[in-house]
Amino acid sequence: MPANTSPADLYRHSLQLLLDKNIPAWVDLWAEDGVIEFPFAPQGWPGRLEGKEAIAAYMRHYPDHIDLHDFPDVRIHLTTESDVIVVEMRAVGRLVETDSPYDMTYIAVVTVRDGLISSYRDYWNPLVVQEPGVDFTASGTR
Repeated sequence: MPANTSPADLYRHSLQLLLDKNIPAWVDLWAEDGVIEFPFAPQGWPGRLEGKEAIAAYMRHYPDHIDLHDFPDVRIHLTTESDVIVVEMRAVGRLVETDSPYDMTYIAVVTVRDGLISSYRDYWNPLVVQEPGVDFTASGTR
C-alpha cells in the first residue's frame, strides 16, 4: 500500500488480508520495529511482541487455529493524532481444532508510521481463550 494510505484504510486492508489468510502480506504491513501489546493477556500468553520478526512468528500458524469468516461491526475512530486510530470490532469464525464457533470482541489502538503499522495495543477478551482449541501459543506461534 502507498505510504500516504490513511491509518483507517491500512487497517481495513489488514482485516481483509486476515480473512484471506494471507499472513505474509499482513506481516508486510508492519514496520521492522513494530510492537504489539496485549494488556489483557492471560498467564502463558505473550503480553508484548517486539519487532516484525516476532510478530511474524506469532501469526505464522494463526489460520491453522482460527478460521476467520468476517469482521462485523468494525468501527474506526479517528483521534487528534493523525497517525493513531482506535478500533472497535468483532471477529467471527470457527476454531479449527474443535470446529466450534469463534466470536471475539476487540478494541485496538493502532499507530501508523510511514505507511506501516508501528504500534498495536490489542484489548481482546481473554475469556475466549479459555475455551478448548483456542490456545495456539504452545504450537510455535509465540
